[in-house]
Amino acid sequence: MDFLDFISPLPADLVAAEAYENTELLGSVVSRYTEGGTMPDFEGIRMAIIGVPEDRGSLKNQGCSAAPNEIRKKLYSLAIGNSIPKIVDLGNVLNGNELKDTYAAVSVVCSELLKQNIIPIILGGSQDITYAQYLSYSTLDKTVNMVSVDAYFDLGSSTEKNITSENYIGKIILHQPNFLFNFSNVGFQTHFVGQAAIQMMDRLYFDAFRLGEVRKNIDEVEPIVRDADILSFDITAIRASDASGNKGATPNGLFGEEACQICRYAGMSDKLSSVGFYESNPSLDHNGNTAHLVAQMVWYFIDGFNNRKHDDPQRDQSSYKKFRVSIKENQHELVFYKSKLSDRWWMEVPVSEVQARHERHHMVPCSYADYETACRDEMPERWWLATQKFIA
Repeated sequence: MDFLDFISPLPADLVAAEAYENTELLGSVVSRYTEGGTMPDFEGIRMAIIGVPEDRGSLKNQGCSAAPNEIRKKLYSLAIGNSIPKIVDLGNVLNGNELKDTYAAVSVVCSELLKQNIIPIILGGSQDITYAQYLSYSTLDKTVNMVSVDAYFDLGSSTEKNITSENYIGKIILHQPNFLFNFSNVGFQTHFVGQAAIQMMDRLYFDAFRLGEVRKNIDEVEPIVRDADILSFDITAIRASDASGNKGATPNGLFGEEACQICRYAGMSDKLSSVGFYESNPSLDHNGNTAHLVAQMVWYFIDGFNNRKHDDPQRDQSSYKKFRVSIKENQHELVFYKSKLSDRWWMEVPVSEVQARHERHHMVPCSYADYETACRDEMPERWWLATQKFIA
């Protein structure tokens, strides 16, 4: 079955005609699959927008299924910017008779796009759709890294049978065969997360960054998302004053500008190959402010993509400065690389032949702060955690 059989075209009059006719607006350059029209040509396409109007997996945010088209209305009215990659809007994934059928459809569509080196930009819907986003990598024969920007861990309990927006990460961890190498949570709030969940993250050598850490130095988020294949963004991570269109919105969280900055970092990552935006709820978004913010987050992801530097120290080290730092009385030698193109940093983690399927992860994105830590004869936590994953 063709993966397009799982797609429903967009209403032709979804967005005001000006957004399509004004050559300075994004709507004029995005190819769209609309009712009565034909599927746009995929030649040269770099990104594909996919709506997933599904919220049966949501426990507390019913109504978020209506978000994809509301986000589009705001997105296509934004300015193009300096340049734009070729983008297609495929429309919305058809909901299945059961929730698992929707997961299967999303997985098939995204998997086909990934095989064609097209980045799926998923507009949810509830965040359990991330489970389907993850499954789309199952046919690519590689382990992947995932980052979730979320106020919660969404681990749930191993005894829960159904997948929901509050346990999908736990279901991903338990999924067999497992091809998740690393998971990072960005922006969790300690008053929402119990000690048992934090201890589980520690046992698995996963990364968790408190909201306070993120807000103290937003630049430290860049290496985290640079190491990800998958980004899942829960709008609940943004404070209610900036994104009230969500039943889980709370007084604390990221500012809208910080959310956009994280999305730009993600777009700039040469490794990241899919992104999902979840939990925006039009039924609570009375002035359209939340849909507008998500649209801007998508815009900044696209802008970041336009600024990719194609840095890869594993492929060609001639464009990098190499630094060796011995620590703990020469017990360890840490090797750092600094890109001459972007000034970004990586550190090398030794990989044995037994761990060959994880070899693509042995160059770990880091920051200058990690190099400074090593120069003080201290072990960078990022290096230690990465090492433990190869040993485990």
